Amino acid sequence: MSAIDHSRAAGALLLCRAEPDRVRPSAQLLREPLLLAPAGEGWSVLVPGEGAAEEGAEEGGVNLAAVTAEWAHALTVAESWPAVGLWWDAEGAGFVVASGFRRTVGFTWLADGSPLGEDSALTALRARLGLDPVLDAEAFDRLTRPDSDADARARVLGLVAVLARAGLHLPPGLAPGSDARTLHTAAAAAPAAEPVEWPGWREAVRTGLDASEQGAMGEWIRGPKARALGAAEVAAGVSLLVYARRRRGARRGWAAAGAVLLTDGALTIAYDAWRARGAR
Repeated sequence: MSAIDHSRAAGALLLCRAEPDRVRPSAQLLREPLLLAPAGEGWSVLVPGEGAAEEGAEEGGVNLAAVTAEWAHALTVAESWPAVGLWWDAEGAGFVVASGFRRTVGFTWLADGSPLGEDSALTALRARLGLDPVLDAEAFDRLTRPDSDADARARVLGLVAVLARAGLHLPPGLAPGSDARTLHTAAAAAPAAEPVEWPGWREAVRTGLDASEQGAMGEWIRGPKARALGAAEVAAGVSLLVYARRRRGARRGWAAAGAVLLTDGALTIAYDAWRARGAR
């Protein structure tokens, strides 16, 4: 079959409201096979490997909505920028939006395009991405109304069209509704695309310190406030890692979020100590 059967295709995309250099350190901590590419000014896209979602499958099948939510939450839990996770499969399609410690929220459309979710998810998406409260709100409202001509794939494409107003431009061929192999091929051919791999803890720490020195972590990361924040992130990260080990079904997402928090907290403390020594 030469054409894609969209009724069977399943896949996911992670749209990050940040440049690739800012996204890369958090993406590495997911320890997933990912491709990272620019997606417009101030945007990046992460494309999971062909078998990445299947590795997180629960008994009875892959819950792409849950897996995508875990990835988006882990990506942004220690960051100032938000991420939108898009997913689709034979049952429908939807999105999740994650930003820092805020609750990750999502919305689902059934396969025929029927909306299944709370309008508050679209409100959160608009607010966290800083979209126009009037024009974009009207566009989002249309996505929640019944429409016999719009199936689940059309709904997600409509959402991408709204995000394009905020500068999102997906690389050619990277279209929601395609299967994982098609997405991966299109992402690999995108200009400036790169694989994201786990570099090991030593390299991750070095990269994080470099980002701190360049200001990516913010100039406020120093002094008592920085040490308090770092200690809180380390404590939260350790707690999540312990929780993930005890709760087998939640291991992937919570373990990734715990690793991100633990690393970010340790980097915050280390950077503050290094700056303090340099000031003496």
